[in-house]
This record gives sequence, C-alpha cells and structure tokens, in this order.
Amino acid sequence: MDEPLLPLIAAPSEIKAVLDAPKLLVLDLNVLEKYAEGHVPGAIHFPFAALLGPKPPAMGLIASEKQLSEVLSSVGLNKDSHVVAYDSEGTGKACRLLWTLDVLGHKKFSLMNGGLPAWQNEGLPTERDHQKAINSNYSAVIGSEHIADRNYILSRLDDKSVVVLDCRGSAEYAGFDVRSARGGHIPGAVNMDWVLAMDQLNLGKLKSNEEINSIFQSLGISRDKEIIVHCQTHHRSSHTYIVLKHLGFEKIRGYDGSWSEWGNDPHLPVEV
Repeated sequence: MDEPLLPLIAAPSEIKAVLDAPKLLVLDLNVLEKYAEGHVPGAIHFPFAALLGPKPPAMGLIASEKQLSEVLSSVGLNKDSHVVAYDSEGTGKACRLLWTLDVLGHKKFSLMNGGLPAWQNEGLPTERDHQKAINSNYSAVIGSEHIADRNYILSRLDDKSVVVLDCRGSAEYAGFDVRSARGGHIPGAVNMDWVLAMDQLNLGKLKSNEEINSIFQSLGISRDKEIIVHCQTHHRSSHTYIVLKHLGFEKIRGYDGSWSEWGNDPHLPVEV
C-alpha cells in the first residue's frame, strides 16, 4: 500500500501543502450554510446526517451499507482516496465520518487539527464556490472490527481486558444530566469528557500526546486492553476514537447505539 499523504492528525499547513494531490479528497462536514460562507479550496460538502441510520430512540446508529455507498459515491470517494475531514464545531462530525471509514476498512484518512477555525486562524485561503464532485462507484461494506453493539458490550461487562469509555460530560455519567429515559452509565464504564483531549485555549486543537496519555493512564486505559467508546449518539466519542487511534491504540471500537440506546432500554443494566 502507498504511504499516506498525511498523518492521521494533520495541521492545516500540512494539508495546504498537498491540496493539489490527485488522490486527496477534502470533505467539509459543516452545515451547507456554513460551507457557503467559506471553505477549504476544493472541499466537497458532506451531509453529516447521511452517516446515520437512526432507529428511535437510538439516534446515532450507523447508516446502511446502501446509504453509505450512495453518499460516499456522491462525494467522489474511491478506494485509493486520502480523505481529509473537518468541521467548525470541535471536529466531532469530522471524526464520526473518519470512524465510519475505519469501520468500512478505508485506511487513508486524516483529521484537520482544529478544524476550519484553525485553517482560518493561520490565514490560509478559503473559497465560497460550491464544489461539485465527480461521482464514483464506492461500495461500502460494514466490518466488525471497529464497531460494537449492546450485545457485544453486555457479554464483556465482567471482562477486565475490556474498558467501556464513556465520553459524555461528568453530570451525564453520574446521572444528574438525564438525556434518555434513564440516567447513569454502563456498569463498570469509566468517564472522560471528550473535551479533555482538546486545548480550549488553542482553537480546540488536540493537547500534546503526553497530556492525553496521562489522562488515559489515570483512568486505567492502556494499549493492551480493548477500548469501547460511546457518548449519547457516538458523535463526541468518535472524536475520542480518533484520538486513541492517533496515539497508537489498536483495539478500539465505537458503540454507535450509545446512551440513546442503552439508557432507553429498560432491560439493560445501569449504574449511577
């Protein structure tokens, strides 16, 4: 396999340097109105909702293979494309796209560190023209390596080699901020608010590897364990998934049902 054009976490300047690369596909996950105000030159608008196949109350479930094939073909994704994703809202949407690509077995992708605000802060050019993609014929096949469902988690609640990492805020985890029928958390889950990986004084870019590793170590999250991340709809936790991947964790999964499924199912166990 060819070397990737960019690292998993790419600085705006690194992306700018390869904008003309023929296999580069830059995808903007902002709402269409925001995209129209200005975006990275050549970036294709990506409709975030197309990544999802909600089955209420589980609102964050991954879309069907048919739906994913259609939307990824509509933005011109090919098997050898190197995808760069960004948004202007903390890069959670961009990371949900990248997690989806990982589930599909698409290996070449990068997150713009800090998203569009970081690009603009560096004075890099933007454009307002709506870019039209050349449709491809991408066939999406959902793999099993990087995704978990409720049964997968249920069967591993007592497995010490598995850590369920709850990426919601501490009040949600503790059951004070209730956003489903029930509050609390999955039994044995550890909590790390997704924003703790970000430097809020530096446009939400990632903190240093040392700082983030220290947080994970304090929670007993090590590379020898399997880590299953979730939040309310696997939006925030997709960011944490990409952070873990960036740091070299290999046994990681995203629970797309997340708390919108678990907290609304009276048959599933809950801790508070």
